[in-house]
Amino acid sequence: MLSQWTFLSNHAHVLVCLARDPDIRSRQVAELVKITERQVFKILADLESSGVIIRIREGRRNHYEFQFDHKLHHPLEEDKTIRDLLRMLLSSEECQALGI
Repeated sequence: MLSQWTFLSNHAHVLVCLARDPDIRSRQVAELVKITERQVFKILADLESSGVIIRIREGRRNHYEFQFDHKLHHPLEEDKTIRDLLRMLLSSEECQALGI
């Protein structure tokens, strides 16, 4: 039987989804991350209130922009940024599309 734990938090998974598609819908994020849409809303609120992402309302949809220089919160990686995290988790093509 495969283990159910993962090295990354749901916050990191949501961030990766947004980086891959800044116009993605919450429902799609929930499906990809395997969490509820309510949990996605909570994580998006956390990321926005901490200054990691900026939500831009475009009609009935949201678009997300990143604060790439935002430092990670835990003392073990406080010298790293959102840019560093995304560079590690995304393909070189995806990083290039984001301009990182």
